[in-house]
Amino acid sequence: MNSEEREILDLAAQNLRAAELLAKQGYYGIAASRGYYAMFYIAEALLLRRGLHFSKHSAVIAAYGKEFSRTGDLDPKFHEYLIKSQAVRLTGDYDHTETVTEDSVNQILLWAGEFLEAAKDFLK
Repeated sequence: MNSEEREILDLAAQNLRAAELLAKQGYYGIAASRGYYAMFYIAEALLLRRGLHFSKHSAVIAAYGKEFSRTGDLDPKFHEYLIKSQAVRLTGDYDHTETVTEDSVNQILLWAGEFLEAAKDFLK
């Protein structure tokens, strides 16, 4: 793992820890956002390994699917986790009529932790 990949994964881990703290305090919408960003940063670190960098979330998610999910280099479930987590994040950040539940945040936190470990193993 190179230093830039390590820095991005460290940022992902920080966001995951922040999400856990926020969830414990009942800030589920904000926790969902931080959990999603943890996974987003993980995807960015993995794409960096392939020499790829994107500025749009949709481009990162699509490229991750193409480069890692479709190829089977990493379990396709991580691409699904990323997509589902983004949807929950958008609810938490922008939807004032629907709330993010504790269960959905806890699921995102589990997914993010699993994705982080898989990325670390892949980037060794």
